[in-house]
Amino acid sequence: MSLDQRSAEDFGQFALDLHDLGGVEETVEAVVQFARQAVWCKHASVVLITRGRRPEIMALTDPQLADLYHQQIAAGIGPLLTVVETGEPLLIPDVTAEARWSPQWSEQVMAVGIRSAMHLPLLSGGHAAAVMSLYCDEPDGFEVDDIAIAHILARHASVAIAVARNDASMAQAVDARKLVGQAMGILMERYDLDGDRAFDVLKRYSQDNNRKLRDVAQELIDTRKLPH
Repeated sequence: MSLDQRSAEDFGQFALDLHDLGGVEETVEAVVQFARQAVWCKHASVVLITRGRRPEIMALTDPQLADLYHQQIAAGIGPLLTVVETGEPLLIPDVTAEARWSPQWSEQVMAVGIRSAMHLPLLSGGHAAAVMSLYCDEPDGFEVDDIAIAHILARHASVAIAVARNDASMAQAVDARKLVGQAMGILMERYDLDGDRAFDVLKRYSQDNNRKLRDVAQELIDTRKLPH
């Protein structure tokens, strides 16, 4: 597929569709499906990177890819982790000619029917917040135009996923504040406490039990009792 066949209007509409989806899972799934069509690859996936820099498998077009990622994560080595560490795109024209990782990696990838791969970091704040991976069942499966299209897609996906994750974090923060406020109200009414003292009680239970404040608040709301 030539680059001029994938018009700017197509990518513009794709970007609008991504932002309209809202949720992280929906956004990631849309990226994977569009990538497979835009680049005409056999498999595609998006793996999110958590705050602890751990990969979190979010969307893939073949469940066998999950096994490949779990094997890389367990071994602590592989192209996915290399892209996370470097923040740089990685093109693998022929997996049989790759010697940067363990021999087992090539065997595992070939067993899934993959012969060439492309991994692109979805950057946020200069770091890989996710990795989009595309796979072909033939060596040298990606032409120059395919690579260009994938890079354009990665830029759109980076923005959309970052926005979706930020919206999700804000929604969770608002929800947590509501829960804590409700729990404080219960403590204030039951034990005749002021707001500061009620919050201190919740915080102490959170620290003593090594649990998130919102979880302590939720349990108090559900059971009307403080956690043991």
